[in-house]
Amino acid sequence: MNSAPVETAHALRQTWRPDSWRDRPAAQQPHWPDQDSLDRVIETLGGLPPLVFAGEARQLQNKLAEAAAGQAFVLQAGDCAESFDQMTADSIRDKLKVILQMAVVLAFSAGVPTVKIGRIAGQFAKPRSSSTEVVDNVELPSFRGHMVNDISFSERSRTADAERLVRAYHQSASTLNLLRAFTKGGYADLRQVHLWNQEFIAASPEGRRYERVADGIEAALRFMAACGISTDAPEMHQVDFYTSHEALVLDYEQALTRQDSITGQWYDCSAHMLWIGERTRQLDGAHVEFMRGVQNPLGCKLGPTATPAEALELCEVLNPDRIPGRLTLISRMGADKVSEALPPLLAAVRDAGHPVVWECDPMHGNTYTTAGGRKTRHFEDVMAEIDRYFTAHAEAGTWPGGIHAEITGDDVTECVGGAEAISDDDLERRYETMCDPRLNGPQSLELAFRLAERLSS
Repeated sequence: MNSAPVETAHALRQTWRPDSWRDRPAAQQPHWPDQDSLDRVIETLGGLPPLVFAGEARQLQNKLAEAAAGQAFVLQAGDCAESFDQMTADSIRDKLKVILQMAVVLAFSAGVPTVKIGRIAGQFAKPRSSSTEVVDNVELPSFRGHMVNDISFSERSRTADAERLVRAYHQSASTLNLLRAFTKGGYADLRQVHLWNQEFIAASPEGRRYERVADGIEAALRFMAACGISTDAPEMHQVDFYTSHEALVLDYEQALTRQDSITGQWYDCSAHMLWIGERTRQLDGAHVEFMRGVQNPLGCKLGPTATPAEALELCEVLNPDRIPGRLTLISRMGADKVSEALPPLLAAVRDAGHPVVWECDPMHGNTYTTAGGRKTRHFEDVMAEIDRYFTAHAEAGTWPGGIHAEITGDDVTECVGGAEAISDDDLERRYETMCDPRLNGPQSLELAFRLAERLSS
């Protein structure tokens, strides 16, 4: 089982270039109406500084290697799709707050180091099930994220505009600047854990439960100081926080690919980690071809139709040297399918000896549409998939290495259920997502506490 299939071995012998993906079928790409404009934009992006650096990506890969070995847990969370219209310092801070709170709950309550990765600073493009949308008998291109077009329903808004790629770059740069300031400038200091509790979260049952965790952390820090143990270590005052997004629009990703001056290897400098979606993981496709050549940590979504043979071929193509931390497989099965679909994949990858990180995306397989026409997810379905994911790993003797969730720091009502008991009727109060429904702050905290219980059991 350790030998690659003939087709895979042949693919691995092919010379890789940042543009070799153009020789493969490319799914989910925008139709750019103005090629000259696209060429100018790609040239502009190619001359701009990298958003992240190769050394940071290598640092993340080392941390993910610990998760692959069962010594850490990955928290990958953030927006379904970032917006050009809602980027403020407060919104970035509040999103970071919730992720920091979730990480503290996991580390303190479950006793495992937590690798923190945001779906942020680049998550501007979305795959769609249909290339067009019909409203009142008018058919227009589907909304593909602010990197490509606009959500408002008009011919002008829905026409793909390559200039948006440059705007996505600059907004990502601004977001990264704030994230680095928050995580390295004292905001992430463990002595500030009480300040991370937003007002609307603090008023919730999970917010009050979080306060007890914060009290425990403060007591532990006081005890350490009383024992003469220094609490001045950098780890007490700052955190390592990494960015990720789905590498969907390949013109953008290629334009931000750079050759590392130290190693000579190629890195996609648009984010620390990139992933391939369920709709673009074709072994002979452009996305797999592009991603196999960049040295960033990679993720790949696996839905309920994924077979053990496909999972093994993806492992061989994307991580032929079997480098721990290089490849994360993200299951997104749905609560009603994960118990049947996931175990064969776990067994095949385990028996082949591939050192992957396993993550659970409990969101995408549990989406449904209400009678009122709103897409939503029920919190208990999300938790059911997580519980069954943990059970599958326990039975396979493998490590349930992480969670991949769509959340926000805003007080939205997009997913039903949770301690707040949000109902279908509540969705209209603050349904703000541009694409898929997200967990709000209290729901995200509740998920973290229940995750901690599973990890510590």
